[in-house]
Amino acid sequence: MRIVLVGPPGAGKGTQAAYLAEKLSIPHISTGDLFRANISQGTSLGKQAQEYMRAGQLVPDEVTVAMAEDRLNQPDGQRGFLLDGFPRNQFQAEALDSYLTERSQSLDAVLDLEVPESEVIKRIAGRRTCRNDSSHTFHVEYKPPKAEGVCDSCGGELYQREDDSEETVRKRLEVYHRETEPIIDYYKAKGLVVTISALGKVAEVTQRAMDALGAKAA
Repeated sequence: MRIVLVGPPGAGKGTQAAYLAEKLSIPHISTGDLFRANISQGTSLGKQAQEYMRAGQLVPDEVTVAMAEDRLNQPDGQRGFLLDGFPRNQFQAEALDSYLTERSQSLDAVLDLEVPESEVIKRIAGRRTCRNDSSHTFHVEYKPPKAEGVCDSCGGELYQREDDSEETVRKRLEVYHRETEPIIDYYKAKGLVVTISALGKVAEVTQRAMDALGAKAA
């Protein structure tokens, strides 16, 4: 299957993408991974992206699209894929359509993870990260540490990253509504969108997604 995953920040796209890609035996391709891989490998696209990032600028759509197309050209991408974080806007969505059309391919579904804005803010603003090891993460409500403000694993101080503050989350949501949300209507016009609730346990959301994708493929 060829799937695009969309949803606001905090919807759990990365988590669901990993589970769904494994269940469907297709590669999970995320924008973040594309950037990291190209930069670490020193590709020409990676160098271009890094220049913009160092200058505090957004990486141009053309560079992001080129990275995505290069990844999709790999053998496993030709058999199917689950895109997470791409396309991010209508320009990228149209570029993806052109890429697939040139190869006589098409998307099978656009999976829209729906979650109330209040829940997004609660999920992200409630995160706490260990200062000693950023891989140790907790949540004030969903995964509280045994001792308030103290990492269970190493005893380090837990803090709220600036990216996780409510103010930053609201700004990220504004960007999502302005730039990414319109592609849902773009894909709805093509009859590709399946919307599911992203509330509940991870396994429940994954099963919900599998059921929706199965119905779409049927």
